[in-house]
Amino acid sequence: MNWREKHGLPWLEADLAGEATVCFTSRKGGVSEGPFESLNLGILTEDRREDVMANRRQLASALDIDADRVVMGRQVHGAGLDYAGPEIPGAYASPGPGPPPEADGQLTDETDRPLLVLVADCLPVAMVSDRGLAMLHCGWRGLAAGIIDAAALQIGGWAAAIGPGIGPCCFEVGPEVEAAFAHLGPGLMNGRNLDLPEVARRLLERAGVETVESAGICTHCDERFFSHRRDGGITGRQAGIAWLN
Repeated sequence: MNWREKHGLPWLEADLAGEATVCFTSRKGGVSEGPFESLNLGILTEDRREDVMANRRQLASALDIDADRVVMGRQVHGAGLDYAGPEIPGAYASPGPGPPPEADGQLTDETDRPLLVLVADCLPVAMVSDRGLAMLHCGWRGLAAGIIDAAALQIGGWAAAIGPGIGPCCFEVGPEVEAAFAHLGPGLMNGRNLDLPEVARRLLERAGVETVESAGICTHCDERFFSHRRDGGITGRQAGIAWLN
């Protein structure tokens, strides 16, 4: 992965097997203020709606994508997936009075149909194969519920990229979380801290994904990113966004 920047807006970019582009935003480069400074992309926060929409337009411009074609869902920390069809969903560029359909992962086989998830400690995970592209919101609950296996069943997987998320240095968990991943083998726990990126990597490997690249950045430690746990729940959202070339 490499850092790129345009118009003062930085992002981390990966090439997935030459088939797809995936970008992971930081909190830098937008217009939001206070605890949401500055590229907050989450409408369902306490940020000003007009600032969030300005940030979304700014991101689309920097990435040179059509904001009207970006697909996203209402994330509920589950394993539900939505398959993006030819319809223009509108939830990113012009959200309506109600939320989009519940889904923690988006799938497509269309080129130039960007898929987006919002995160602030959970992992954004993109995976691609000859059958399509997935962009997944992977907190521990979604991983335990099988979101990676569900996506692999739909599209298979050649390559994947794991974006910034809370790291093993900071993710203290209870025994129920440790137990949820005990079947993946030893080495996931350091005291009471769980290595969530390694959980995702092992699940991707078990699902048949051959190449996995990880950002290796902890959002709790690195103040370039929003962190729900570090910021006491009053914070913004960065994004993982991917599209087929």
